Amino acid sequence: MNKERTLKISAVFIAILLTALLCAFMPKLLLMTVSLDEFNKYILSMGNSGVFMLIFFQILQTVVAPIPGEVIQIAGGYVYGLPLGTIYSLIGLIVGSGIAFYFTRLIGGDFIVNLLRKKKLKWMLDIMESRKFEIILIIIFIMPGLPKDFMIYVAGLTTLRPMKFFVILIASRLPWIMASVSVGANINAGNYLLTIIVSIIAIIGFIIGIFYKDKIIKKFTNEKC
Repeated sequence: MNKERTLKISAVFIAILLTALLCAFMPKLLLMTVSLDEFNKYILSMGNSGVFMLIFFQILQTVVAPIPGEVIQIAGGYVYGLPLGTIYSLIGLIVGSGIAFYFTRLIGGDFIVNLLRKKKLKWMLDIMESRKFEIILIIIFIMPGLPKDFMIYVAGLTTLRPMKFFVILIASRLPWIMASVSVGANINAGNYLLTIIVSIIAIIGFIIGIFYKDKIIKKFTNEKC
């Protein structure tokens, strides 16, 4: 069996495994969108293992993206508070992003390219050729409403150095992670005024991201090397 065929089989196996994990844990992922109290009980009922389950959910969300990452981060803040919720969410994001990045770079490049084309996300492949790809990556990671998780796979298709990728990832995503976690923490603490303020800021950012998404995409897809 040649190397290329082995890599393709490995990519398919990993994709099937992730799909199976998603199906198995989807009820619990959806639970946090329905009731933070019930999710809190579920995590705390697991004792010390609850931390690892929360991190696992963040990893799964980053790799498969079944629900917005903000939902898990809000839930993390509700259960563990701002400092620990931020740390656990960041760990999950880094591990999940590493899986997605290296999966694409080492074995799943063709699989990701075909997937993006089928999902009508070819513009992501186009911006790979932009001389400002790193700037585009930062903008997409920072602005709400843009497809952040898919861009991790796209970054894996480029020659971007892993260390630089993770620096961009952490610096760009951390502020919004902290904002999302703080919403959950303040809901649990009953600080609804601060929750409303942070939520309004996030909603405004999301609206701006959605409104200017097409303009941003059009601008950078036209800037090739």
